[in-house]
Amino acid sequence: MPLKLPKIIGHRGTCAYAPENTLESIHTAADMGIEWVELDVKLTKDEVAVIFHDDDLDRTTNGHGPIAQMTYEDLRQLECGSWFAESFAGLKIPTLEEAVEVIIERGMGFNMEIKPCPGREKDTAEVALDLLSQIWDDHDRLLISSFQHVSLETAMDMAGDWSRGLILPKEWPENWAELAQYLEVSTININASEITREQVEAIMDMEKQILAYTVNDPDQARILQGLGVDGFFSDAPDVLQESIFMVH
Repeated sequence: MPLKLPKIIGHRGTCAYAPENTLESIHTAADMGIEWVELDVKLTKDEVAVIFHDDDLDRTTNGHGPIAQMTYEDLRQLECGSWFAESFAGLKIPTLEEAVEVIIERGMGFNMEIKPCPGREKDTAEVALDLLSQIWDDHDRLLISSFQHVSLETAMDMAGDWSRGLILPKEWPENWAELAQYLEVSTININASEITREQVEAIMDMEKQILAYTVNDPDQARILQGLGVDGFFSDAPDVLQESIFMVH
């Protein structure tokens, strides 16, 4: 059965309105009526899967240094909200398990981006997928995506029936089509600022769904829809939802 995605997916939750990759960001998306959220997964030093984007802690926490060198207990001593606004001071970096529990509780779909620290592409995928297999049953509302083909290859081996998405950087690798076919992905996720009609048509010829990141401007979304883009990752998904008539 083809993966049924909404037109809009909340990027890192709803990171225009709440600190990215936090439980509050998920709840905010759900409160807006957003059907799916995308979150980033990394591993701590002691191999706990947590929701976090950067390799380093500095931008979004009161800690410093690489997250791969921190244990889960180290992370629990930090807060990840006040960088965004003082009203969010004291928020903690959630584990993947905590985030999934909220997503299930709120009845949402989940795009889990495996975003490993360098050298942990396989390990991150293995830990995250093993955990997810124990608590997530709704495979029709799940997408496993990554820039890293090793992570997607691991997903293909461990959970072949789960939908996968290949994320392409601004400059596409020459072998992107071969990778997409080999990894048997359902979606190809592309940078919204660099999309051309030729690229969209090439993906359409492969019969893959096209998701664009990150789109916050309704006018840009309309143009991309006209090219054939199927859906959008958005920091402010309510803006797109209110401004564009989205057909599911």
